[in-house]
Amino acid sequence: MNQTKIDPINQWFAAAEELGEYIGIRFGHIAPGKAEPEWIFLRHTDFDGIGGFAEILRRNGANLTRLPQNRHPASPSAISAVKMMLKFLRPRQRVKWIQFDSGRMASSNSSPPTAVVWHIFDEAATVHMRHVCRKAGVTVNSFLLKNLTKAIRPFLEDQSSMVPWMIPVNLRGKIIRERDTANYSSYVGIKVQPHETVYDIHRNIYEALGRKEHWANWHAYQLGKFATHGMKKNLIAKELAMSQWNLGSFSNLGDWDPGKKITQAECQGKWLFCPPVLRCQLIGVGCVTFQNQLSLTIHAHPELATESRVCKDWILNWIKEIELDLASGLTNPVNFP
Repeated sequence: MNQTKIDPINQWFAAAEELGEYIGIRFGHIAPGKAEPEWIFLRHTDFDGIGGFAEILRRNGANLTRLPQNRHPASPSAISAVKMMLKFLRPRQRVKWIQFDSGRMASSNSSPPTAVVWHIFDEAATVHMRHVCRKAGVTVNSFLLKNLTKAIRPFLEDQSSMVPWMIPVNLRGKIIRERDTANYSSYVGIKVQPHETVYDIHRNIYEALGRKEHWANWHAYQLGKFATHGMKKNLIAKELAMSQWNLGSFSNLGDWDPGKKITQAECQGKWLFCPPVLRCQLIGVGCVTFQNQLSLTIHAHPELATESRVCKDWILNWIKEIELDLASGLTNPVNFP
């Protein structure tokens, strides 16, 4: 395993924060008998999504000895960063939204996004979704991303355009940090075309992992130690700190405690998660499955929206697309990695 003591991620988020961005990772807890979540925010300088969720559960008494690990066979590679460098220098191709009035503003994003919506599938629906995806030979992640993209398309100016997403990749099990809740996340950039099926998206994600794009991006961030703080801020402001412009980030923390061994009262109930939003990716989409209940959360950067009604349309479309696909049973199973 690679050992890294310097956090290559937190310095970039610290620079974004100085530019007026809110870098809190959103977590929500809906306690038994409650209808609304209690929101908890942890700075991305201190945690990634998995680390933040583990930190909250541990604070509430859960005994988590081993956090989710990266099982993809791609080994760490600094050479991949050299191969990817040209991608960072290419012009950014933006996707335009339709004009809608949702209280957007152009001031700084120094507080949590106010345009936020969520949905939680019950245990039966979550288990059914897992079963359908496993039978079809795709991940739940690919399934969710395909339907999310289809749900978002009606809100884009050009509905035939490709939709670029940033998908975080957990590197635990491949690298060693000073604590298991620190930043272990890199990412791959995925562009979804309107004609692509869930099988295409699944293949595209695994091909990006096979090309070691997540390692290229991890090492690219580590090269940031040679850049001054001002240079980092400038790269973020010019939207050159990522390998592509993204409509948003789509992050899934995975499946937690399916055996329901976490029984502490403060952990009981339903949990939500959503990654931060930035001017270079205006929506954040987060998923987490806790004790066999999958939650979906979407929030928007204030430069896109400050009221939740547009986000509500997005998530209602997303749920509808998920249910339609589950009803079809994904009838073209293919064996993928």
